[in-house]
Amino acid sequence: MARIEVPMPQMGESIAEGTVSQWLKQVGDAVERDEPILEISTDKVDAEIPSPSDGTLVEIAVQEGETVEVGTIVAFIDTEAGATTTAPAAAPAPAPEPAAGTEQAAPPPVAAPVAPVAAAVPPPASDGPQSAEERLRTRSTPVVRKIAEEHGVDIQAVPGTGHAGRVTKQDILDFIEQGGAPAAPAVPAAATPAPAAAPAPSAAPSDLWTTFYREVQHPEFPVRSADTVEPMDKIRRLTAEHMVVAKRVAPHVHSFIEIDFSAIDGIRAASKERWAAQGARVSYTAFVAWAVSRVLREFPMVNSTVSGNNVIYRGNVNLGMAVDLNPGLIVPVVRDADHLGLVGIGNKIVDLATRARDRKLMPDEIQGATFTITNPGVLGTLVGLPVIPKGTAAILGTGAIEKKVVVVTDPNTGTDSMAIRKKSLFSLGYDHRIVDGADAARFLSRLKETLETFPHDA
Repeated sequence: MARIEVPMPQMGESIAEGTVSQWLKQVGDAVERDEPILEISTDKVDAEIPSPSDGTLVEIAVQEGETVEVGTIVAFIDTEAGATTTAPAAAPAPAPEPAAGTEQAAPPPVAAPVAPVAAAVPPPASDGPQSAEERLRTRSTPVVRKIAEEHGVDIQAVPGTGHAGRVTKQDILDFIEQGGAPAAPAVPAAATPAPAAAPAPSAAPSDLWTTFYREVQHPEFPVRSADTVEPMDKIRRLTAEHMVVAKRVAPHVHSFIEIDFSAIDGIRAASKERWAAQGARVSYTAFVAWAVSRVLREFPMVNSTVSGNNVIYRGNVNLGMAVDLNPGLIVPVVRDADHLGLVGIGNKIVDLATRARDRKLMPDEIQGATFTITNPGVLGTLVGLPVIPKGTAAILGTGAIEKKVVVVTDPNTGTDSMAIRKKSLFSLGYDHRIVDGADAARFLSRLKETLETFPHDA
């Protein structure tokens, strides 16, 4: 029997886990390559997962409703099983269950199924066949296996809290922190005790920074009698983790500027009928996105990110557009926005926002942003201090557009007068490691100029 693994796929840069919503195939069913075999749900998208090969589904390792990390094996497919002649070959999959005994006749039939597991994790101490529960326990994500290997820990010795005793990442980190014994300590101890202790100091800094940049543990507080406690849903939990990490890493600074929307109002009024005939929807946000995409070309440091001791200047202008899901937040991406016209950007924003609220976005539509725009002003907020998303250098927050009494100067006579204008406060949050205050000021000034003298042929 040739078995291949079906892992929980990576559905986006920021997605760390998925939930099995429904199995479309059952154990014993024949499957074809690229035929959907299950549906999964993440905090951002739902998707059908296809079979990686022709064959027969011989084992389901993760049941409906269970949530597991990316990379976790959810099923096994036998690529050699046929429709009739080898259908009984599926019998070796459940065969390990009676292997709780020590009969010698059992090992031959189960040798092949155990091999893929043995290649991925250290073999168990016993040479006998494993039960289904034991096989599930030895499986773990690549992250867990890597941590175990770095610390010399036998995963079999770690108490697992996952499904059927599967060892999770938190399980192994807790085990190590509590002084869990490494695998086979007797041999290195007998040889050279000093070198055995040497890896610990060198590994510690790496572990520290890995945890700092990737792991979040929220403090807990006592619950009072009148309180109500509800667990975070996936969107809220991942948003909380991302925001904590983003604030840890990037030194945030914010600058503000006020924008006059008089010119844009004139263009909207003049183009209203033409856009309606085209079925186009061009919001104020579309004007802002168009202007930002052009101004970013002039300020590459605002469209960049820090990577180690290097700065990556992004070659594309991909605008993340924050969408309120009420509750929750998602940021679909308008790719190569600087190559789109005003109407094109407007239609793209409406399309992405609509499908985001209907949970119909594809994984590649929520990743790869180089700059983000968030619009709390649509709900009346005057100005905000948004958090810079990981992997970018800046985020623009647009405030409410309101009529204000302002002083205007006549360009011909130079006299001042009172007038009513639509105004909005914009805030730019930027990573001070690579964007200086003067850079941010110049960026905002250029953006203000572009919006207040908006071209009619955009």
